[in-house]
Amino acid sequence: METVLFDDFKRLDIRVGKIIEVQEHPDADKLYVMDVDIGTEQRKIVAGIRPYYTKEELTGRLVIIVVNLEPRKIRGIESQGMLLAGLDDTTLGILTVDRSIKPGTRIT
Repeated sequence: METVLFDDFKRLDIRVGKIIEVQEHPDADKLYVMDVDIGTEQRKIVAGIRPYYTKEELTGRLVIIVVNLEPRKIRGIESQGMLLAGLDDTTLGILTVDRSIKPGTRIT
């Protein structure tokens, strides 16, 4: 495993986001397109979590987002950040907070 310098890690802007709306991606069975409140604005995030969560399970949830990642088009829709999650052999779990924290709160 490659070691990352602490100064490089500090460059990441990781925040709490609140999922406002979830839509199925029109051209991909495994993707959701989510509107996420990151405190100062709303962002569109495209994530391959559709096989693991329903729209209802995600809507209103506080999640962890990398917000300063370069935007990337995923199946024609620009994703403006990355939802953090862990995946073992069969189960995916999204990173969340254990208390109600305002959207936009920085993860340090």
